[in-house]
Amino acid sequence: MIISHVQETEKKNVNHPDASQASMKVLISPNEGWEGHVMRLMELRPGGFTPRHEHPWPHINYMVKGKGTLFMDGKEHPVSAGSYAYVPANKKHQFRNDGSEPFEFICIVPEEGHQ
Repeated sequence: MIISHVQETEKKNVNHPDASQASMKVLISPNEGWEGHVMRLMELRPGGFTPRHEHPWPHINYMVKGKGTLFMDGKEHPVSAGSYAYVPANKKHQFRNDGSEPFEFICIVPEEGHQ
């Protein structure tokens, strides 16, 4: 069991050669008792992006703050606070911040997808 606040959670930079201005906070994981899944808060600073990649697990995303683009299936989809998306396994995708403020989104993945 955990009850906390995002401001009390450690932020870690995403150290991937194909990412820029990206960080994450792990909110809930097996360490807190949720076996098999990880819920993360991702932050892309202005101009930031995640790698354009694919992997054998799906993930669920909910946009919390700001605006950006989700590239998926060869198309760019505008997203903003309140948008949500399901990214199926093996679909090439990427998030990008298109605004002048931080773009934040929740990303829930199976445990094997947390890196």
